[in-house]
Amino acid sequence: MVKTASTMLPLGTKAPSFSLPNIDGKTVKLSDFEGVDALVVMFLCNHCPFVKHIADVLARVAKEYQSRGVSFVGISSNDVENYPDDSPEKMVAEAAARGYTFPYLYDETQEVAHAYRAACTPDFFVFDRNQQLVYRGQFDASRPESGIPVTGEDLAKALDAVLRGEKPAEDQTPSIGCNIKWRPGMEPDYFQS
Repeated sequence: MVKTASTMLPLGTKAPSFSLPNIDGKTVKLSDFEGVDALVVMFLCNHCPFVKHIADVLARVAKEYQSRGVSFVGISSNDVENYPDDSPEKMVAEAAARGYTFPYLYDETQEVAHAYRAACTPDFFVFDRNQQLVYRGQFDASRPESGIPVTGEDLAKALDAVLRGEKPAEDQTPSIGCNIKWRPGMEPDYFQS
C-alpha cells in the first residue's frame, strides 16, 4: 500500500469550477452550491483501502453536517480502464452500500482532479460561503491497521469553525491515501510517484 499525501492547496484558493456527471445521470456543477454555508469536495474511489477504512463514518459525518447546512460532493477521478473497480457502475453500488447521501461524480478526463491539485484518495477540501478554501487535510488521524478509531474529528472541527463563522486553524495535517490512478500521460507535474 503506497501512501501519498495531499498537496495542501493554498488556503484562500477559490474553488475550481466543475461540471460532472453524478451516478444518477444528472450533471452537478460547482455553481449548484453557491450560497451554502460550507462545501466539502472529496476525492474518493471505490477500491482504495484508505477510503474503505473511513467510508462508513464518512457517510454518517456527511449526513450529520448536511442537516446543518453543509454540502458534500464526492469525485472519483481514477483511470477506470486500468482500475475497473472504480467504474461509474460500481460507484452506484458503492454509494448505495455505504449510504452516501451526497453526489458522487465521475471525473473521466481527470481535469477536475488537476484543477484541485488532488493527489490521493481520500483528499478533502472545505470551502466557505464565498467558495474560498479554508481547510484541506485529513478526515482524522486513523489509517488502515493503525488501531486509531475513525471519527472524522479533523474534518468535523473545520466544519464546526466554518459554521460558527470562523476560519479553521491553519495548522492542518495532510490527508494520506492511495495516489489517484492517473491515465497514461495524465500524471500532473505537481505529483510525482
